[in-house]
Amino acid sequence: MPRVIKHPDLRRSEILNQALALFLSRGYDNVSLNDIIANAGISKGVFYHYFLSKEALLAALADQFAHQALADLDDVLNDRALNPLQRLNAFLTKGTRIKTELAPGAWAVFGALFRPENLGLYQRVVTASELLFRPILIDIITQGVKERLFDTDDPEGVADLLQQLASNTYSFVTRIIRARTGQERQEALKAFHRRLRLNGMAIDRLLGLSDGSLYVPSLSQVKKLMSRLTA
Repeated sequence: MPRVIKHPDLRRSEILNQALALFLSRGYDNVSLNDIIANAGISKGVFYHYFLSKEALLAALADQFAHQALADLDDVLNDRALNPLQRLNAFLTKGTRIKTELAPGAWAVFGALFRPENLGLYQRVVTASELLFRPILIDIITQGVKERLFDTDDPEGVADLLQQLASNTYSFVTRIIRARTGQERQEALKAFHRRLRLNGMAIDRLLGLSDGSLYVPSLSQVKKLMSRLTA
């Protein structure tokens, strides 16, 4: 049988996709490098041609997630017809809408990131996303200061805090997922929404805005979003 020669980009993408499927089904920490190689039907030499280690593959997966998120939001982040506050709010609004409208298969991936055994994968995805979005957020905030919409002498610091506040909601999401009763789930949803409102207020004040200027999803939107995650 003739040997099938695949384009390097296709082969690399296949290895990433097959590894991701393993991580999501078994948990990142429970999958060995040998498991990945066997599942992909390749030799160690082929694997090492594309990735130096399992950790390098993880970094590539995280980078892939981050670039897809940026591609989904690029139009609003770089829409110069909007002023800086409008761009920030369009970014936050569209991010919520995209998550709400994700296809079931994509939600399975998103939900699996919040399993304890995938904490390492989740953290790498967050780190990759922060690195990619950070300069864009700094640019928006800096422009807002120039246009006297924002009042801060540290755009980089505010951008960092905005990202940190967003990533610190992990425990609230896992609390919703693990709720055993309807009452526990409602309490967890309300706690999550309160934290989102607090985060929004904190960024408002750091930017010199009045409370409520930055978009925060409503409780009903949070419930709709989380219902997809726990379905």
